[in-house]
Amino acid sequence: MTALSIQTYRGEYAVLQAALPERPVANIGVLLLDPSSRKLYSKLREFFGNVANPDEAEVLSELREDFAKRLEEIDGEEFLIWLEDTLSNVLRVTERQTVMVRDFNKTLDKLFAEYVEMEKPATIPYQNCLPLLAMPVAAGYLDRQAEIVEAAAEWVPVPDSFHPNPRKFVARIQGRSMEPKIPDGSLAVFRFGVVGSRTGRILLVELFDVADPIARYTVKKYLSDKASFDGTWRHTRILLVPINPEFEPIEVEEEGQFRVIAEFEGVLDTDG
Repeated sequence: MTALSIQTYRGEYAVLQAALPERPVANIGVLLLDPSSRKLYSKLREFFGNVANPDEAEVLSELREDFAKRLEEIDGEEFLIWLEDTLSNVLRVTERQTVMVRDFNKTLDKLFAEYVEMEKPATIPYQNCLPLLAMPVAAGYLDRQAEIVEAAAEWVPVPDSFHPNPRKFVARIQGRSMEPKIPDGSLAVFRFGVVGSRTGRILLVELFDVADPIARYTVKKYLSDKASFDGTWRHTRILLVPINPEFEPIEVEEEGQFRVIAEFEGVLDTDG
């Protein structure tokens, strides 16, 4: 019987660390190099709220994009050498270790789970998570945000790129009208308070003349036409427009037929 030969490769990895003032050193990512191709595989935390204050977390959340841009200019070996030569204070990389690899992406995930994911982030409201609210609850607490903490069904981890704060919440989307941008069943982040023109923005709206408690709340793109009457600008038509062409726009004649609850900011990646 012929033995099956499984090819393995030699890889080198280092752990990216944050050493912030008055905080213990925290592992925030893994860098895995394929020396033969000089390609660097990297994986960084999504959440930094438990290892940094909000300002520091915002800076750390930009590392992924910064690394990607740098790797467009130089190869992985050069990039890792540059990190080793330049990082020493707030950001550090550990000494390289050798690891045998069959699949670089799978090995990266394994190293990340071992060195980074074992440090489970604490749930800190409005720092690394937001309240999950039902649409009617979000509407009811629009002007009483201090009570949202008690009304939240749960607290959902949110990447630092969403800049969690008490003006924001998470809601479960029902329906396909905004697909593919907002999938049915997805968790979406919203922000209370829409400042300036609403035109072209995606908004969570409550329709007053709809009896169905589910259909009463809708997420649509807001479009409007205006005309001047005696020197005053008034809406002549307001459309709540779906992205999915299978659905028709909703036309409302006047603002008294609805109210804007919040503005859509993005969809959470629940696959981890």
